[in-house]
Amino acid sequence: MTATILVVDDEPDLEALILQKFRRQVREGLVSFMFARDGLEALQSLEKHPHVDLVVSDINMPRMDGLSLLAKLQESEEKKSTIIVSAYGDMSNIRTAMNRGAFDFLTKPIDFSDLEATIDKTLRHIEVLREARRRQVEAERAHASLSRYFSPELAKRLAASVGDGTEVTWRDVAVIFTDITGFTSLVETAVPELLGELLNEYVAGMTDVVFAHEGTVAKVIGDAIEVLFNAPSDQPDYTRRAVACAQELDVWAEAFRERWKAKDVNFGATRIGVHAGPALVGNFGGSRFFDYTAYGDTINTAARLEGANKLLGTRICVSATVANAVEHFKGRPIGDLVLRGRSEPLRAYEPLSAASFAAPATSRYGEAFARLEAGDSNAMPAFAALVGSHADDPLANFHLKRLLNGAKGARMQIE
Repeated sequence: MTATILVVDDEPDLEALILQKFRRQVREGLVSFMFARDGLEALQSLEKHPHVDLVVSDINMPRMDGLSLLAKLQESEEKKSTIIVSAYGDMSNIRTAMNRGAFDFLTKPIDFSDLEATIDKTLRHIEVLREARRRQVEAERAHASLSRYFSPELAKRLAASVGDGTEVTWRDVAVIFTDITGFTSLVETAVPELLGELLNEYVAGMTDVVFAHEGTVAKVIGDAIEVLFNAPSDQPDYTRRAVACAQELDVWAEAFRERWKAKDVNFGATRIGVHAGPALVGNFGGSRFFDYTAYGDTINTAARLEGANKLLGTRICVSATVANAVEHFKGRPIGDLVLRGRSEPLRAYEPLSAASFAAPATSRYGEAFARLEAGDSNAMPAFAALVGSHADDPLANFHLKRLLNGAKGARMQIE
């Protein structure tokens, strides 16, 4: 790449002398020269040719001297590296030039070997600065993109080493899928301004919860959110994080519903599915876009578990893979779900808060479920008694209805 140098000097013979002394470099395309007779002409030339890399300027010139030019150059947005060359080599001029941002100072008569070495050194310095600026812009652009997916600290770490951790690879991950009940109906009835306010507040709040647990937001499609744990960075406790995040998402979403209900807006419940297993994870956006996401059966299963909540009456449904991996998991069994597209059943659980898990009703549910699983005829009266005392338990209601309809055991088909 050819470096462009602007020489500012009112000596008429200097242009020919410089072109003669640097003829090899000019011929080889290493440098090209432009010339101006004073500071004002130099500023006009720079305005027309902003690609100039380096300014070499005399001090004593008509209209605008070199030190005034130097001050103007430092005021501009893109400060041009400048070498001052002058017959006035006293300490006062040197200090003034350096204080105004000169990169170096040479005295006349010009020693062209010294000038060539100084130009080479300055151009190398300019290239280092440009590379640093390029990296900074690249990092800022990467951080802006990564912040859509990752918590602030993780986005900062990834942006500092762009590309690391985002290549496509197989990873063991925990996946959360969320969706809003009845959102399509809300879209069809709500005015755009209200819908925009609702959805923006909802997605922002849900994302804040995810980031608090250091999860990765892989997708936001309308009202649906896909969250990953153990990607892109390793998280030894990723299943525990996923369950804790799912429960906090549920709490936040229910509080959000109540706030808007007080404004006479019926916002649906958020359904959540959680599963863990291997997935193909990484940036699938090619060279033009950044699209960090995951593919595979693990992802599909989490989405199916989210949808199962609709039939079960629950809001959170996690797989046994997740529940068994979390030490001291607090929850109750839902049953063996045969999800759409699968032939083998998958045991699912409903995670509970510590208070709910310790409540007597949970023990009674566990006893009723054990009878259901064993095919015990006493399962029906056990669930009936539970519903009689806790009519607001949708899962107990679900099992009672199944039994009343002749179902047996804990296995059920989920379409």
